[in-house]
Amino acid sequence: MGLRCFIVDDSTDFLDAARSRLESDGVTVVGVASTIDEALARLADAEADVVLVDVNLGSESGLDLARRIQTETTVDPAQVVLISTHAAEDLIDLVESVPAAALLSKTALSGVALRRILDGR
Repeated sequence: MGLRCFIVDDSTDFLDAARSRLESDGVTVVGVASTIDEALARLADAEADVVLVDVNLGSESGLDLARRIQTETTVDPAQVVLISTHAAEDLIDLVESVPAAALLSKTALSGVALRRILDGR
């Protein structure tokens, strides 16, 4: 069975582009959300192998969502990957204390990149 992904991002254009990119890499997108409340409500039934969380969710914080995923769901923090348009170096201080497997640039998003993160490489 292929990799199953849930995406949280406030940009519908990015959600569409990410779905297309990941599905072309053999990743199944099992759900999407644009807000923290939507994500928390939908994650329980998604059965995702990986959850992509945008660092900046408009007026909300993806970092807060990552923390809430750890405390309010059964999703393992090792399955959470933060995504951003900003360079990882610019955000490293912010994300070091967040329960997530990695921070990935949106431009580097691919099925291969996600599999490497989940495999610990």
